[in-house]
Amino acid sequence: MGRLLEHKVITNINAPIEEVWEKWSDLDSMPLWMTWIESVKTINDKTNVLPDLTEWTLAANGFRFKWKAKINERIDNQKLKWESVGGLPTKGCVLFHQIENNRTEVNLTISYELPKMVARLMEKNILGNLVTNELQKNLDNFKNLVESQR
Repeated sequence: MGRLLEHKVITNINAPIEEVWEKWSDLDSMPLWMTWIESVKTINDKTNVLPDLTEWTLAANGFRFKWKAKINERIDNQKLKWESVGGLPTKGCVLFHQIENNRTEVNLTISYELPKMVARLMEKNILGNLVTNELQKNLDNFKNLVESQR
């Protein structure tokens, strides 16, 4: 068994929650703002029946991982939870909170499992901050994308 690692990031976006939700829900566009994500392909069309299924490709620093993910919980304009169904063991949750009429807080938590030997390298004082910083940069890219298209 491996070790589960978790990273949390947050940002505030100058846009109504509905606009932020709509942009985030366009999963196929995630490579526009997530630097390590090479592609996201929708396997089944969005339906009212969970799960939506997508195939992800992560490419970073010479590594390439593929996995499928299913959406486990969707509450429009509030919450999206997912987990992998093969490939890289991963799960995550993004929460949306309206903090003012035209301002939205986005909280992203991503967890993934790595072999114990590799996970030791991901301790905060070694490489762990690299992942958290990259996720924060990606969330800031998302913020900039949403705000620039208003």
